[in-house]
Amino acid sequence: MESISRISSLLETARDLTLEAAQSASAVRGLRPGGSTNRRLPIPQLKKLLDSRNERDVLDGLRRVISMMYRSEHCLPLFSSVIKNVASPSMEIKKLVYIYLVHYAESEPDLALLSINTIQKSLTDQNPQARAMALKAMSGIRVPVISQIVSLAIKKGSGDMSPIVRKAAALAIPKCYRLDPGTSPQLLEYLSTLLGDKQYFVAGAAVMAFLEVCPDRIDLIHKHYRGLVRKLVDMDEWGQLATLRLMTVYSRRCFPRRLRKSSTKPDFYDSDSNHQPSHSRDEVGNEIPILDPDLELLLNTCKPLLQSRNSAVIVSVARCFLYLGTPGHIDQVVGPLVSLLRSPLDIQQLALYNIVSVCLIRPQPFVRYTTRFLLRTTEPPPIWRLKLEVLTLVFPHCTAHLKGVILNELHHFSQSSSSNNKDLMKESIKTIGRCAQSADPTTSERCLRVLLRQVFSNPEGSLVAESLTVIRHLIQHSSKPEMHLNTVVHLAKNLDSVTDANGRATIIWLVGEFAGVQKGEEDVGRGKGNIAADVLRILVKNFAEESEMAKMQIVLLAAKVYVHHHRHRHPQDVVEDGQQGDHDHRTQDPEMNDEEDRKGTQINLLWTYILLLARYDTSYDLRDRARFLKALLGSDSAAPRGDNHHATMQLATLILLAPKPSPYAPSPSEMRRGYVLGSMGLILGGGGGEKDQFGRTQEGGFFELPDWVKDGEEPDPKLRDEQLVGVGGSLTPGSAAFGGKNKDGSMGNTRQISAAERLDGALRASKSSSNKGGFGVGGGEGYAGSGGSHTPHGGNNGGKKEKTLDDWLDEDDGPLPAQSKLVNVESERPRRKDADEEEEEEEESGSEEQESGSEEEEDDEEEEDEEDMYEGRGGEGQKLISG
Repeated sequence: MESISRISSLLETARDLTLEAAQSASAVRGLRPGGSTNRRLPIPQLKKLLDSRNERDVLDGLRRVISMMYRSEHCLPLFSSVIKNVASPSMEIKKLVYIYLVHYAESEPDLALLSINTIQKSLTDQNPQARAMALKAMSGIRVPVISQIVSLAIKKGSGDMSPIVRKAAALAIPKCYRLDPGTSPQLLEYLSTLLGDKQYFVAGAAVMAFLEVCPDRIDLIHKHYRGLVRKLVDMDEWGQLATLRLMTVYSRRCFPRRLRKSSTKPDFYDSDSNHQPSHSRDEVGNEIPILDPDLELLLNTCKPLLQSRNSAVIVSVARCFLYLGTPGHIDQVVGPLVSLLRSPLDIQQLALYNIVSVCLIRPQPFVRYTTRFLLRTTEPPPIWRLKLEVLTLVFPHCTAHLKGVILNELHHFSQSSSSNNKDLMKESIKTIGRCAQSADPTTSERCLRVLLRQVFSNPEGSLVAESLTVIRHLIQHSSKPEMHLNTVVHLAKNLDSVTDANGRATIIWLVGEFAGVQKGEEDVGRGKGNIAADVLRILVKNFAEESEMAKMQIVLLAAKVYVHHHRHRHPQDVVEDGQQGDHDHRTQDPEMNDEEDRKGTQINLLWTYILLLARYDTSYDLRDRARFLKALLGSDSAAPRGDNHHATMQLATLILLAPKPSPYAPSPSEMRRGYVLGSMGLILGGGGGEKDQFGRTQEGGFFELPDWVKDGEEPDPKLRDEQLVGVGGSLTPGSAAFGGKNKDGSMGNTRQISAAERLDGALRASKSSSNKGGFGVGGGEGYAGSGGSHTPHGGNNGGKKEKTLDDWLDEDDGPLPAQSKLVNVESERPRRKDADEEEEEEEESGSEEQESGSEEEEDDEEEEDEEDMYEGRGGEGQKLISG
């Protein structure tokens, strides 16, 4: 009969497996287009499946309902049919019911409350996954009435023996807080317990809950700081991100920034030849930061995370090193950041934003990775724009070879023959200009030659205009602009070949700026060698055909030529400082004076003619400018000159010939300098909303790091000492870790022992031997539970016989108090002899029995010695039992 029943059970199992396989195959087939399970069933048929007693039908119906729900179809009429399956013993059915319940609980709060009792019963299930799932579902029901019930469930889950349930309790704390902020005091108590959990994934979830519920309560972190730092490496990526963010803020608010002046300079042979020279504030000012030991512990713990597979973790470590560490720590993070450029395009873009932000502060370490930032034609615009910014920032710190590589690369992409992307060509030309402004004069001359070749060889008008704009900036940026007179002359000769309006306007402006500079020293004072008047004469012929921008510059050029001619003819109108004046006078040669008078007459005629042309132009801006310049300078050189006229000419000189400031083209990322590394503000470039006292904004989620705490205002470092406390509150003496004194004699904070720690203690206590004297085994000190006495040196409490665990439980004096008791797990019992020893004792004689007895006594003494040695290691044989 037994074999028949066994065969029948096997057949039933095989049948079930066959049905499950067929159902799985049909489900996979239904995922394809035209599959049978994709066909929507009517509501009555779905209710029939949900009300079935067969678990397979119920599971099939729930799957169809969840599929409809995620397709945004109306599933609310099925609420009662779905919710009544919450008591099903099947885990798969419970999961689907919980998903449906959390999604529609707000729509049907009354029906959702009917399932609370069943979910509460699941909190006592033997399966930890069922308990965790029930806790997640209860905290996800957004009905404010059950906030206290959720709080009690979190309290129960925070003391659960399973770390899965404790993690679910930690994740449920923010949900309960959003449901009812009035439960905050209770939640903070649970959160403080979970922050000190021994399991790293529970601690990571507790940190995430802390950042959402009470990020300003730094006092809750003091006693858990070192434990969280040690568990940082073992956490999952989400826990690591939350912990690194918390520790960055905590370090700025609890560790002051101390600096000390370096008394000695580093020796030549002590420097590392592989590292680039550093020019940080610490080295230039001979100031070295002094790191707090706890801060140094955090930075050293973060180093292994630089090898993480998660790019966000690497960026978070870079943020810690950048805002908390020394320049040496920043150098360590450069390589991992650059390695992210081998990631997909979206991660490359985010990595480049952070690399640019680090380069703005410390570009030297990126020099060795310059070739990693060379452009590819297949890259999207956001990536190659950021790479150009990095090349601009590291260019001044590169060697001559690397500078040549960068310039050749930029020249290649600035040519229309090498790339059809006009935006890339324009940005390459701008990058050449920014590199030239930040480099030495030799490199600037090389950049200028590259751009001039670009002007005369590139037929594209917009690119020529961009090149001319960069050339103008370089000439203005030069310490001696007069050295570029030949360049301006060369550009003026090729003015006819430039068709772009911006390019022509740029050349005309340069000619006007050099209108007062003579070509050679031998011609100074004679008005020879300057081409400004000739260029103006040529431009006037086709004035009506020029663009509005070019017309503006032609009128401005005419005004500058007229002012220079007037200053040459009338030195008394020169400004007193004489910085822009030509201190010349008329010569004694009559022919030369006649030639100058004839030239002056021509310039006056040109000036009058241009004013007439501008007066009748269609552009009102041009008419207004011509009217302003006419009122400022006048048009009749033969008019009588009084003091008022001289003052007017001096004012015109100051307006038109004043020295222009050198243009500066900063990095486009300069506007992001104030944003925190790894934040959303760094990517988007700004955020709205007013900031609170902790640097958070009300809109957009942007945040700022707090300032370093002032020296002397930081919290007491003793608050970070880790110490344990018993369940009922009594300390376990003997060491600082058990609530005793530290090495410096100070008392640290205490924390409650979690359920996992009690379980570990019971496991260790079950393997330990009995104590030689007293109740506890604790490094030479004896401990008594409730009703017992404290024996300082492990005595036997006045000669009384030691009570075992059974004796404590059999006592009729009353119930055990609620406080912690430290009792010995194993009582001292006589050594039990095995069967072989008993047979030997029966066969041997009396003399041999005595000899055997002496040997047993020696063995007992050896065991007692071993127990004494074990007791001296800290008393790990004790067990904490709550009354």
